[in-house]
Amino acid sequence: MAYEQELAIAQEAVTLAAKLCEAVRRDMVPEAMEKSDMSPVTVADYGAQAIICRALAAAFPNDPVVGEEDAADLQKPEMATQLQQVTDFVKAQISAATSEQITAWIDHGNGEVARRFWTLDPIDGTKGFLRATNMRSPSP
Repeated sequence: MAYEQELAIAQEAVTLAAKLCEAVRRDMVPEAMEKSDMSPVTVADYGAQAIICRALAAAFPNDPVVGEEDAADLQKPEMATQLQQVTDFVKAQISAATSEQITAWIDHGNGEVARRFWTLDPIDGTKGFLRATNMRSPSP
């Protein structure tokens, strides 16, 4: 297979991101934040993109990532609580992560389409993720 290394890196990153998403789903009812285009974004979206972009940047520093999320809103003072939530969930997977690193990793997804690039939609179907999380049965 021509892309064995890429596949292995991607699978490892997606596994960590999936663990983060499951933790968000399990541990909190994710309040949707609203992006400038009025679409929802969650702590899980930001955390998953951070984890995956971190892995791709480390393994393939010359490959741009075209991702869905941008950390600009998350860095606003009124979003401090949400940034801390993202940081806490990412730190559960990458213990040394800082808020500054996490926002930089998210923004690594602001790349441009090139001859070789990665594309990322952290949670394809954020509205469905929110519905499923809000419909979960209470813990005994």
